[in-house]
Order: sequence, then C-alpha cells, then structure tokens
Amino acid sequence: MKAARVIIGGLLLLFGGLYVTGLLLPDQARMERSIEISTTPEKVFLLLNGFRDFNQWSPWYDLDPDAEYTYEGPQSGVGARISWQSDLPEVGAGTQEIIRSIPYRRIDIQLDFGPDGMAIARYDIESTGGITRVTWSLETEFGGQIVGRYFGLIFDSLVGPDYERGLANLKQLMESQ
Repeated sequence: MKAARVIIGGLLLLFGGLYVTGLLLPDQARMERSIEISTTPEKVFLLLNGFRDFNQWSPWYDLDPDAEYTYEGPQSGVGARISWQSDLPEVGAGTQEIIRSIPYRRIDIQLDFGPDGMAIARYDIESTGGITRVTWSLETEFGGQIVGRYFGLIFDSLVGPDYERGLANLKQLMESQ
C-alpha cells in the first residue's frame, strides 16, 4: 500500500511539474525561411498572391497528389482561399485565405487547421539588385494549451524543412520561366 502511494505521489509531482513548466513556456512560436530568386518581385508576387498555382511548388503536394482541393473567392488577393482534404495525417485538412496583400512586398495568409488550431503565414518580398529575396514565415499561438507550448519548442525543426523545400521548389519554378 505504501509503494502505491509513493508511485501515485511521484506521478502527481511529475505531471504537476510538467504542467507548471508548460505554463512558463512561450504561448506562441514563429519560424521563417528565406531564399533568393533570380526574377523580379512582381513575378514572385503574382504567383504567391493566389492559390491556383500553389501546388506547382508546394512542399506538401507530393505527399498526397490525390488530396482534394477547393478554391473560393477571387483568384488572387484578399479573399482568395484554398481548402484541402487528405486522408494522410501529414497533409490533413484545412484552409488558407489571403487576409492582406501589399503589391510586390507582402502577403499575409490565415491558416485554419480545424481542431489543430490557427496560424498566420506571411511572404515578404524584397528586391536587391536584380535578385528577389522571399521570406516565408509562420506564426501560431498556443494560448492555454500546455501541450502546444511544448510543441513550440520543436516548431522550427518540424516545419522549417518543409518551408525550405517549398522555397527551393518556388525558386526552381520561377527561374525556369
């Protein structure tokens, strides 16, 4: 009986410690990657400012080419929207919608992953002497989700490689046109 109390007490202390530590972790995470492309900012902006060509360079398209995609709203700019549905957990389901579009400089996108939460993706486009630098970032807030806050510790290493692959695909697409 005493051993059971010690084990239960130890488990309570462990989970209590994990919970308190989780409360002290940041409630948001941010990750970004950049690439330089030999093209104009106008061409990059026109491609990124809508979703009709997204799967030409998306790092996730090849994971499930059979995923279903639906396009809504205008073809480009604020209100352009894509929804996807896949049976594969690594692709999942969700929506992306352009919520801010500053010609040739910046595009903000709201992502909704349903029960997995919301995030904001952003493309910053800069011209530097014939080269266009594209920075793709992702921000999310975990709020009171303790498990999410722990996830934030590895957020960059989980999402970063996908963004690197996507930007490499974007560079190849843009430079081959």
